Amino acid sequence: MTKKIIAVLAATAFLGACTTDPYTGEQKVSNTAGGAALGAGLGALAGLAVGGSKNAQRNAVLIGAGVGALAGGAVGATMDRNESELRAQLQGTGVSVTRAGDQIILNMPSDITFGVDQSDIKPGFYQTLNSVALVLKKYNQTLVDVFGHTDSTGGDQHNFDLSQRRALSVANYLNAQGVDSRRFAVTGFGKTRPIASNDTADGRAQNRRVEIQLSPLTR
Repeated sequence: MTKKIIAVLAATAFLGACTTDPYTGEQKVSNTAGGAALGAGLGALAGLAVGGSKNAQRNAVLIGAGVGALAGGAVGATMDRNESELRAQLQGTGVSVTRAGDQIILNMPSDITFGVDQSDIKPGFYQTLNSVALVLKKYNQTLVDVFGHTDSTGGDQHNFDLSQRRALSVANYLNAQGVDSRRFAVTGFGKTRPIASNDTADGRAQNRRVEIQLSPLTR
């Protein structure tokens, strides 16, 4: 029951982080509200994101809300369509699409997503995230994990905080484009999960990234 409450708090926190521009009518994420959202529930939800029951909790919330679960051959077929459309939408953007079984991983290098030591998304990356949001909304039977990573430069706590803020910025932006917040879990890993050597500039650049992992909604 406690974990279900956390999921509801997280959803509320995401929605509360969105504001409407009075001049354009465009829905945007408030930086202040985004930080509050992390303290109000997403920090707790991020804790679930590294636990074995992360999918089960969101599955229960979404299925209870009437989102149909995938089963049998529908799992692979749905993830195939997700992968195909994401590859088409993200071609030439610098974002890689990787398939691992029934999961899809989008790797977003920080140099195209964020400024140095910043967690505000670069305006030039909005259109790429808009394309991701279109696919996520079209295929709503997936869970969305957003993982933040850094290189080994700097202190552990700073890297953890930065990675979590960046992951939260991406999740908040996607939510502001209409992706159901109940599908999300956000986790900052800091420098603990490198994919390349931190001994070289190129390796450190590869390690500075945000990943979006899509998993099928199943019972």
